[in-house]
Amino acid sequence: MNKILSLFFIYPVILASNYCEFSWCEDSILIRFPFQLQSNQLQHPYCGYPGFKLICMNDTKTVLDLPFSGEFYVRNINYLTQQIQVYDPDHCLPKRLLSLNLSGTPFVATLSRNYTFLSCKSTNAVSRSVPIDCLSNSTYFVSAVPSVDLTNNSLPDSCKVIGKLSFPFSSTTFVRNIGDDLTQDLQLSWNKPDCRVCESQGQMCGFESNTSDRISCSHDYHSGGTSRGLLAFRIISLCIVGPACTFAIVLACCVCHRDRVSNAAAARRAQQLAAITPHPPEPPIITTLGLDETTIDSYEKLVLGESKRVPGPNDGSCWICLAEYNSKETVRCIPECKHCFHSDCIDEWLRMNSTCPVCRNTPTPSPSPAHDDVMSSSATSLVNNH
Repeated sequence: MNKILSLFFIYPVILASNYCEFSWCEDSILIRFPFQLQSNQLQHPYCGYPGFKLICMNDTKTVLDLPFSGEFYVRNINYLTQQIQVYDPDHCLPKRLLSLNLSGTPFVATLSRNYTFLSCKSTNAVSRSVPIDCLSNSTYFVSAVPSVDLTNNSLPDSCKVIGKLSFPFSSTTFVRNIGDDLTQDLQLSWNKPDCRVCESQGQMCGFESNTSDRISCSHDYHSGGTSRGLLAFRIISLCIVGPACTFAIVLACCVCHRDRVSNAAAARRAQQLAAITPHPPEPPIITTLGLDETTIDSYEKLVLGESKRVPGPNDGSCWICLAEYNSKETVRCIPECKHCFHSDCIDEWLRMNSTCPVCRNTPTPSPSPAHDDVMSSSATSLVNNH
């Protein structure tokens, strides 16, 4: 009896101690394990991994603060591939890269190309130079030259080397114009904690408990204020209803004990009858990893207009392939959470997974085809008009 009473009062405490939630700044970038907002770190330190602190700058921009390199704005986080894409708030990424230092952080540069930065008096001093306006002024001209194209003999007299670096960039494709490297975002990746197995299985990654440093996969993760209210309701309900439930359990045990003897004979007869009654073979169990085509086709599809705007809590790029949206492209949106993706990307995902790749909610089919057509036409018209 004491154990039962203890369970009713300890269980709400366990729920409260393991509570973690999704977070967003106004730019709608999803923040979850291993990342965590600095404002939540003191209250729930076990909800984020060390070194993955993010900040909401004026409640609008998501900011990654690197200890030795300063603050960068976050453009996207891909939890499946464990990559974060950031850019310079002042739009002068080459200047930031000259002093970039990732030591003391869990991040590494994904890809890189070697550049030599030159300061010259003449803008035509190096034929393959790339002008960097944010580093130049009226008295000297700063440019970047691929290191493989520059030797000591080919360095003009009017130029001097001010720095050499391996430039981390976000694109995996070949870049014809070397200036394109210097205008891309900085893409970083992390190897620890390794949550790729959990993400590929549609599960959440996190610490096993608030006192453990081991990582495990789980389906149990809370999101937003609704879960917080539900958690509070559960705590209050369990504390108040606990004694009544205890009495009901004791009463039920007494009734079961009284009826056990009278029901023993009936149970034996039922078992004997079941043993001699032939049973049809059980149908094979078919395991479905994702959703069926009918359910997938029931989700709303939109054709983007010239503005390339996507409705709902989405940014300008697909969260699966990380490519930016273009006009005339077809996107598909999940009804409950309104997250949208390239139609081909989300169709392939939902055939293998039954959850949204961003918020991990399990989607359901749209109410009806007729309703779907109306919503799709309305949304398509809205997107094209913009």
